[in-house]
Amino acid sequence: MANAPAAAQALEVLALLARHTEPLPAGSIARELGIPRSSTYHLLAVLRDHGFVTHLPEERRYGLGVAAYELGSAYQRQAPLQRLARPLLGRLVDETTHNAHLAVLHGRDVLYVVEERAPGRPLLVTDVGVRLPAPLTASGLAMLAALPAAQVRALFPHRDSLVQRDGRGPTSVSQLRRELTEVRNRGYAVEDGSVSEGLSSVAQAVLDHTGHPVAGVAVTYPSDQIDAAEQARLVAAVNRAATSLSARLGARRSSG
Repeated sequence: MANAPAAAQALEVLALLARHTEPLPAGSIARELGIPRSSTYHLLAVLRDHGFVTHLPEERRYGLGVAAYELGSAYQRQAPLQRLARPLLGRLVDETTHNAHLAVLHGRDVLYVVEERAPGRPLLVTDVGVRLPAPLTASGLAMLAALPAAQVRALFPHRDSLVQRDGRGPTSVSQLRRELTEVRNRGYAVEDGSVSEGLSSVAQAVLDHTGHPVAGVAVTYPSDQIDAAEQARLVAAVNRAATSLSARLGARRSSG
C-alpha cells in the first residue's frame, strides 16, 4: 500500500485493536505502530466518524466500533474461508482417499467448519459445527503451535483450563507446551486416538498475511492401516493444501 499510506495506517490501527482484548490509549497505538501522535489522533477520528472505532472518554481509550462488528458478521455470512477451502479439501480427499476437514480456533476449542468425506471411509465425529478441546485434536495443536507463547498462556493459564477425553490429552500446561514444541519441531501436528478410538489425524495450520493461524487442515485415517511412509505422504498432501489455502488468503509462507 505504498501509494495509499493513510489507508494502510488505518488498517494497521484496526488490526492492532483487534489483536488486543481491551481498548487502547492513543499513545499506545502510536507507539506500537510507530505513527506520530498527531497522525494517530487523525486516523482515530476518521475511523470513529465512520463507526469502525469507538472512543471511551472516561477511560481515554479506543476500541473497535459497531462497523467493525458488522464487517465481521458479513464475513461470517459470506463464509469466504469455507468457500476458498472446500475445493482444496476436495482435492485433498481425492489425493489421499481419506476424510479431510477444516477447523478454526474458538477460544480453547476447535470448531469444524468444512468436512469432505472420502467414499467408503468411516464417519467422523468432527462434523461441521462440532466443537472439541483444541489440545486433543491435530488441527487444534497445529494452530496452537503457531500462536505466540503469550497467547497460549492466556488461553491455558493453569491445568484446570485443560480438558481430557477418556483419559487422553495433556494433564498440565507444561505438558501442553512440550507437545506444541514437538509440533513446531516436527513441522506438523498429529493425534492418535484422542478424538476417536482407532483413528489418527495429521494437520497443518493455515496462516493469514500476518502469520496468524486462521484455520487447520487435517486428514483422518485408520491408525492400523498406515505405515510411516504412507503417513509421510499424507503429511505432504496436507502441507500442500494448507500452503495453498494460506496463499489464497494472501499469506507468504513455505510448505512444511
